[in-house]
Amino acid sequence: MALIVNTLDAPGLLQAINDGIKSGHVTTWSVDADGDYTHTPAQWARKAWMRPSVEVGRITFKILTPKEATLSKEVYAVYHGRFTEMLLAHFDLKFTNATATALPAHGDIL
Repeated sequence: MALIVNTLDAPGLLQAINDGIKSGHVTTWSVDADGDYTHTPAQWARKAWMRPSVEVGRITFKILTPKEATLSKEVYAVYHGRFTEMLLAHFDLKFTNATATALPAHGDIL
């Protein structure tokens, strides 16, 4: 389960997301000391994390779940959908497209 975001400037997009969160421009996501993102509304907070991996031409966000928890399809859908929504709402000029896998991807920690 991955979100793949194609961009000409992967490090720049990741920095823009972090700056948006820190400045309060992006209000429904937080980033932790490991660089992982979690959705902050009470219903979804810390149900999963999106871990970025910067690659040439893209960022792949793998999903992580809390220890001793099972990732539901609903949490998967909300995290991938809302993260994509945040990118479209705030950073649409910094990437070309985003794709979500339907099933677990290599590197997911479920």
